Amino acid sequence: MKRPIALVIGLAMMAATPGVATADPVTRPPGHQQAVDAVIARALTQRGVPYTYGGGDASGPTRRPASVPVPTPDVATPLNQATTGLGLNPVPSATVPGLTAPGLAAPGIAEPDPSANVVGFDASGLIVYAFAGVGLKLPRSSGEQYKVGWKVTPDQALPGDLIFFGPDGTQSVAMFLGNGQMLEATTPVVKISPVRTNGMAPYLSRIIS
Repeated sequence: MKRPIALVIGLAMMAATPGVATADPVTRPPGHQQAVDAVIARALTQRGVPYTYGGGDASGPTRRPASVPVPTPDVATPLNQATTGLGLNPVPSATVPGLTAPGLAAPGIAEPDPSANVVGFDASGLIVYAFAGVGLKLPRSSGEQYKVGWKVTPDQALPGDLIFFGPDGTQSVAMFLGNGQMLEATTPVVKISPVRTNGMAPYLSRIIS
């Protein structure tokens, strides 16, 4: 049965089916397939664009917004702990007051963030950009994107479906290209990768049916 191009909110939880299909089990109506082809083509034009956390919108790659801090560990591991059991000797000078290890800001002095000026995409930003080319506005985070569209099992996957990682898709998102390949914005650049099943959410989302 043909279904219109629309965004349908829904989230289902079932056991994951291993692997992602390499052959199309179903086909889309011609007009819908043309839209999907346009989405994929638009996304593929961004191969090689740098990864930047929080980067990308409907118009293309961007710098990371100032309001989006880069995730960092809550507590830095002391040098003596970091070297324990690795066969390395602690550097005595690292514990001397007033000295700072390379890459760490001195107390009270903010370390410049080199990633702030990188123009690029993060995973969900690339997906927003891809679908904006056919007039569809998707949520900005992967967790919210996971809630949108028709849910399909991996064995039903079609090119253009979205693959998610982490609980409820909150860690990352990639676009299924077919033949076991996906497009993702990841360090260091947007690239085509083999589909990873480790950590994959139970369902893919089909934005255009």
